[in-house]
Amino acid sequence: MRNQLKLFLSVSILAGLVACGGSPTIESDLGVKGAPDWVNEGTQSVDSDDGRYIYGVAFAPPMNDSSLQTATADNRARAELARTVSTYVSSTLSDYSASSGNAASTSIEQNITSATQTLLNGSKIKGRWLDKHSGNIYSFAEMDMESLDDSIAAADKLSPEFKKFYSENSSANFQRFVTDK
Repeated sequence: MRNQLKLFLSVSILAGLVACGGSPTIESDLGVKGAPDWVNEGTQSVDSDDGRYIYGVAFAPPMNDSSLQTATADNRARAELARTVSTYVSSTLSDYSASSGNAASTSIEQNITSATQTLLNGSKIKGRWLDKHSGNIYSFAEMDMESLDDSIAAADKLSPEFKKFYSENSSANFQRFVTDK
């Protein structure tokens, strides 16, 4: 009995040390069986050879009206885009404030938010998936960051200094944003 207790304590201590060592592994798989990869990967920012994108993924539970359920899933996926873009814009404004030595103006943030909202209305729903087990409909929305870059460059109410900073730093800021997430 005493040997079993020593063995149990030794194994417990060893397991605790192993658990504390190294960096944690975080799985991105939501575990929805049979789902397309994009469902399990969820909302994310991607910098690839094809471009810089933000993907929004969301679902709507079963409803009595399938078109309402689909519209709800689509709108929630776009809301995921908006949430991610808002975080990116805040990060960019912080970088601008730090580089210029001034606090970023509220008008800059409002103008970028306005440009982003226009782009979000034009975001594309690239796919949908119905989980036959749960009845949930999943939607996949995509926003091309090049469109945001173009909108910022064309925005009349943004200062030339901010536009210059943004155009010079948008790729690096987005890459850091993707890495930090």
